Amino acid sequence: MSAMTQTDLLPSGITKQRRSVDVVIAEDSRIQAKMLERRLVEAGHTVRWAIDGSKALEMVRERRPAIIISDIEMPEMTGYQLCAAVKSDPALKTIPLILLSTLSDPVDIIRGLDAGADNYVTKPYEPEYLLARMEALLDTPLEDLDETAGVVLEVTLAEQKFRVKAGRQQVLNLLVSTFENAVAKNKELITSNQSLSVAKDQLQQSNTVLTQLNEKVERSNARMIRDLHAAAKVQRSLLPGAAIAIPSTTVAWRYVPCQELAGDFLNIFLLDAEHVGMFVVDVSGHGVPSSLLAVTIGAFLTPKISDSSLLVRPGTNGGPPVVSGPAEVATRLNRIFQADEQAGLYFTLLYGVLHVPSGQLRFVSGGHPPLVRVPKEGPLQLIECEGFPIGFVPDIEYEEQTIQLQPGDRLYLYSDGVPEAMSESLEQLGDDRMKALIDSVRARPLEANVIHLLDSVQAWCQPKGPLDDVSILGVEWHG
Repeated sequence: MSAMTQTDLLPSGITKQRRSVDVVIAEDSRIQAKMLERRLVEAGHTVRWAIDGSKALEMVRERRPAIIISDIEMPEMTGYQLCAAVKSDPALKTIPLILLSTLSDPVDIIRGLDAGADNYVTKPYEPEYLLARMEALLDTPLEDLDETAGVVLEVTLAEQKFRVKAGRQQVLNLLVSTFENAVAKNKELITSNQSLSVAKDQLQQSNTVLTQLNEKVERSNARMIRDLHAAAKVQRSLLPGAAIAIPSTTVAWRYVPCQELAGDFLNIFLLDAEHVGMFVVDVSGHGVPSSLLAVTIGAFLTPKISDSSLLVRPGTNGGPPVVSGPAEVATRLNRIFQADEQAGLYFTLLYGVLHVPSGQLRFVSGGHPPLVRVPKEGPLQLIECEGFPIGFVPDIEYEEQTIQLQPGDRLYLYSDGVPEAMSESLEQLGDDRMKALIDSVRARPLEANVIHLLDSVQAWCQPKGPLDDVSILGVEWHG
């Protein structure tokens, strides 16, 4: 659908055509960026995405967008810093900028105002609400406003005084967006209170029944705990064997769930005499549903030769087994595991097939973090792989990529628990630090390198430790 045929419903009931504009997104979460990009493209906009504020600023200076949407908590350059840089540049200061964040402290809003933000939207948000805020900003270009004299605001919050200089329209825009956020949150609170009141009445009425059912619940909980232990045991049994042997190849891996059952999963295995399959899976969310889905996916990605197998099928007329291509595997998984049929859960996937005699690797990504290639000589390579998460979008065909390894080259597959590991000061480890950690010990054996990376992630997250599952799979091809 083109941008000029889409409409928005106005309060008066009149419909208005939605314009098509160039949007720059600054967002360090690949999944959230993909979701926002999809909504904006569906609305007819063109989108450029940067993984942090500094790269977004480069994009803005390279080609001026109509509007900028930025997360706040990002490595390298935060959303506040990006906003301040844009608003202090005479050539860019009239570009509207919307800040997105899960932060809820009123001081955060003052910081956004001080940085020059034109709108502030808290996560989670409805896509239509964000589109409406964009339209409101685009309806009144900032260069048309009388901003010759900024006003100096003295604001007292939490017994602290803040002096903020801002233009009148910017103050109004930010106050309106903050008020709308507050109204929305207040409505949610009222609805929650109403639901709580109803639940309280129901609880009082059902107290006798609940007392009678208490023993039954305890028995069910005990059974559930036994089932979880059994599921965790099954999950561990599907991991690579301790003594996995692959010709001309060295393998090392580490798998550290943040709970007994993990939403991550990895494996590497022989598909036939010449091909090796390898994958890392990361299911969205946490808890039992995500973990059980990870176990189910691991069972589907087990290399059993059968007509129904995703990975390898019997050959025709007694011939050798037929190894499925990575793109075919991802496409079939996407048809099987649709998010709307899995309680809204989806998962990212990096699946590769290595032809051991030649060193050719074919691989596919379903929204997964990039593959790291460490040549025997030369700089590390972060190989970006396009593709939506599995189960996120129905009826799409995945495309595979191919790289040619040289003897001594190493590959690293990992879950987002590595680059997105969070320090006590809420700073992510990031791709650059991860690459530096791998590169610093590249002369060591593969096993020592994988252990070093895991130890570094755990140290980065001290004192609480990683809040997400951590999976690392290293492969070295000897030729």
